[in-house]
Amino acid sequence: INFDHFLRQLSEMDFQREPMVEKPGDMAVRGGIVDVFPFAAEQPIRIEFWGNRIESIREFDVNSQRSINILNRVMLYPRPVRQKANLRATLVDYLAPQTLVIFDNPTHIEKAYHGEHKASYYEDLWVEENESGGDGLWQNFQLAFEPFQKLSFSVLKSANASDVIDLNARNLPPQQGDIQRLIREFREHLRENAQSKNYFLCESAGHARRMQELFEDRGVSEHEALISSASLQQGFMLPSEGLYVYTDHQFYGRLRRQKSRKKYYGGLTLRQLKTLSMGDFVVHSDYGIGVFRGLEKIKVRNHERECLVLEYRDGDKLYVPLDKMDRVQKYTGREGIVPVVHKLGSPDWDRLKKRMRSKVRDIARELVQLYALRKTQKGFAFSPDTTWQKELEASFAYEDTPDQLKATLEVKQDMESDQPMDRLICGDVGYGKTEVAVRAAFKAVQDGKQVAILVPTTILAEQHYFTFRDRLERFPVRVDVLSRFRSAREQRRIVAQVKSGEIDIIIGTHRLLSKDVEFKNLGLLIIDEEQRFGVRHKERLKQLRVNVDVLALSATPIPRTLQMSLLNVRDMSQINTAPRDRLPIHTEVMTFNKDFVRQAILREVNRGGQVFFVHNRIESIYRVARQLGDLVPEVDIAVAHGQMKEKDLEKVMMDFMNRQYHVLVTTMIIESGLDMPNVNTMFINRADRFGLAQLYQLRGRVGRSSQKAYCYLLIPPVKHLTPEAIRRLETIEEFTDLGSGMQIALRDLEIRGAGNILGAEQSGYIDAMGYDTYMKILEQAISELRQEKLPESAPE
Repeated sequence: INFDHFLRQLSEMDFQREPMVEKPGDMAVRGGIVDVFPFAAEQPIRIEFWGNRIESIREFDVNSQRSINILNRVMLYPRPVRQKANLRATLVDYLAPQTLVIFDNPTHIEKAYHGEHKASYYEDLWVEENESGGDGLWQNFQLAFEPFQKLSFSVLKSANASDVIDLNARNLPPQQGDIQRLIREFREHLRENAQSKNYFLCESAGHARRMQELFEDRGVSEHEALISSASLQQGFMLPSEGLYVYTDHQFYGRLRRQKSRKKYYGGLTLRQLKTLSMGDFVVHSDYGIGVFRGLEKIKVRNHERECLVLEYRDGDKLYVPLDKMDRVQKYTGREGIVPVVHKLGSPDWDRLKKRMRSKVRDIARELVQLYALRKTQKGFAFSPDTTWQKELEASFAYEDTPDQLKATLEVKQDMESDQPMDRLICGDVGYGKTEVAVRAAFKAVQDGKQVAILVPTTILAEQHYFTFRDRLERFPVRVDVLSRFRSAREQRRIVAQVKSGEIDIIIGTHRLLSKDVEFKNLGLLIIDEEQRFGVRHKERLKQLRVNVDVLALSATPIPRTLQMSLLNVRDMSQINTAPRDRLPIHTEVMTFNKDFVRQAILREVNRGGQVFFVHNRIESIYRVARQLGDLVPEVDIAVAHGQMKEKDLEKVMMDFMNRQYHVLVTTMIIESGLDMPNVNTMFINRADRFGLAQLYQLRGRVGRSSQKAYCYLLIPPVKHLTPEAIRRLETIEEFTDLGSGMQIALRDLEIRGAGNILGAEQSGYIDAMGYDTYMKILEQAISELRQEKLPESAPE
C-alpha cells in the first residue's frame, strides 16, 4: 500500500491530524507509524509501515499506549455524517413519504425545543434579553413534518386531531415507598377482578431480586404480583383490562440508572505527557531521577521512533521510546525540594533504593503489626440484613453505582464480623459516601446500638442531620444534632438523651468529643474528614474507638498507589464512579471583569440556578456583596461567614438552600461536604490566596447535578502573583475531569508534602526518590512482611 496515498485517503475520510490520538476521528503520524482512532471504535489502531509495506497492525490503549491485540486487518470508514456549514441535512430529509412520525407529548416537545434553543445561546454568554426566542424555527420544525402521517401521544385531547383514541389509561395513586399499602392494592385489584394482572417493573435485575425478597418476606405470591426487570419510568393502570403496571422508579421516586465511567490507573499516559514541561524532574524506574528535555525522533535500523529525552548528571541523555514510557513517572515531592539528579551507569540509584527499602520496611512492619493486633480484638457482631434494611436500601433515590454497592457490602461484612470495623471510604466529592454511612448507621440502630457521626463543621452537621432524618423518617429511629446552632438548653437536653439512649443517631462537630457527652450503648462511630480534627480531638477519638466499629469518610481521594500498597493492611473502600449525567466542571482562571461576572450570574439565574461568590475576608465581605448588588441589581444576594451569630448564619444558609436568594457571598465555610445541587456557578475571589486542596474542595460545591457547572478563579494581574500561586491555579484549571482528585492529590503532595497520608517523618524519604517509587517499595515491603509470622503485639 502506498504510504502517502494512505495518508491522503485518511484525510479525505475526515480523520483529523493531531499530535497524538485521543478520540474517534483523530490520526497521528510519527515516521512510519500511523495511529488512527476509527469512528465508533472503542480503542485506536497503530499501523507500522516499512516503506510501503505494513509490518504490523495493533489495537492499543489510548492512555497507557500499550498494545491490547494484534490484528490481521482493520476496516476504516469515513465519518458517518459530515457536519459542514455548506452541507446540512436533517432527519426529515431521509424519511420516506409513507413514514409514520410519532410525537410523544407534543406540548413537552415544544417546551423542550424552546428551552434548548435558549440554553444554547446562554451557554456562549452573548445573547441579549430581547433577542429572538426561536418561534420562527419552531414553526419551521412543525412544517417539516406536515407531509407525513402523524400519531401523537398526549394526556390532553387535541381539538386539531382528526381521529382520537382514548386508551382510558390512568396514573397509579402514589405509594410513597409504603410497601404494605402496595400489597393491599395488589390484593384489592384481584378481589375486584380475579383475572387482573399486577406487574412490578425494576430498572435492573439487582433491584428485581431485592423486591422479590421483600415481597416473599411478606407472603406475596407470583399470582398476586409479577416482578420483572424493564426500563420504564412511570407506571399506569387500565382498569377496564385489569392491567396494573408499577415501577420501582415511581414507587421510590428513583431517578434513572447511572452509567459508570471507567477510569485508568497506570504509569505515565499520553494525557499526562502533555502536562510535562521542559525542565521537569522525572523518575525512571531503572535509572533514577533525571530532567525531561522534550520529545525527539531518533532512527533505529532506518526506522524512526519518537522518544522522551531524559537528561542525567554530566549531560548524559537517555532516550525512552513512547511505548516504554510507563517506566517513567513525573517526580513528585515537596515543593521547593530540588532532588539529586543521578548519573547514568552509577550505582547511586540502586544504593538509594536498597537503603530506603530498609527504612520503609520498618514503617511497613508497624502497619502490619497494627493490623494484626486489630484482628485479634473482639467487638460486636451485628445481625444480617433485616427486611427493614432491604426496604431502606431499595428506597434510595438513585440507582447504586457499582462502587457504592461494593462499599456497602464491604461495610456490612465488617459489621457482621466479631472483629471491630476500622474502614476508610474514599471518594471524590458527591460520589455517594453519605448513603453508605446511612445504611451502616441504620444497621447498627436495628441491633440496639447508638451511632455517633462526627463532622468538621457546624453547617455540615446540619446538612447531615437533614439527610439522615429524611432517609430514615419511615422507621422508628431518633436522629438529632449537637452543634453550636443549638442553644445551651437544647444541648443539655440532647446530651441527657444521648446518655439515656433515647437518641439513636447523634450528629455533631467536635462538641461530641466533650467530656460531658456519654453514650449508653455506642456501637458505630462515623468520622467525616478525620484529618481536619486536631491532635487533642484525635486523642479523644482513640478512647471512643475502643471495641467500637469505626467508619471514616474522606472527600480527598487517596492515590491508587497508596490504596494498593495498604491493601490488607488498612481496610479501604474506593467510590470512583461518577453519578448519572454528572459533567466535568468548566474551570477558568481570569482577572476580574465586571461585564463577564454580570453575564455569568444572569446566565445561571436565568436557567433557574444559584451562585456562590467566595470571598474569604470577613472585614471586606459586605463591601464585596454591595458591589455585586450594584453590578447585578436584578438578583437577591445574601452573606454568610463564620463570625455571624449562630441563628443568623443558620437562617441565611437555610434560606439560600430554600432558594430565597440567588447569590451567596461567603467565606470558606462552604468548603466541606455541603450538598446544594441547584448551585452550579462559583466565583472564587483572589483565588491566588487559596491552597490547592482548598480550591479543589471549593470547586466541588458546584456541579452536583446534571447541569453544566462553572468555576471562575478570579485573580489580580499575573505580574502580582507568586510562582507558587501560579502553579496552583494552573493545576486546578488543568484537571477538570470527574474524579481528577486522584491527580490533584498527587500534585498536592508536591506542594504540601505527604504528611497527612503517610506521616510527616516520611516526607524526607519521598524527597529522595519521588512519591511513586517510594510507594512501590512500601508495597513490596508490606507484601514480603505479610508472608512472615509477625508477633501479634502492638509496636513500641
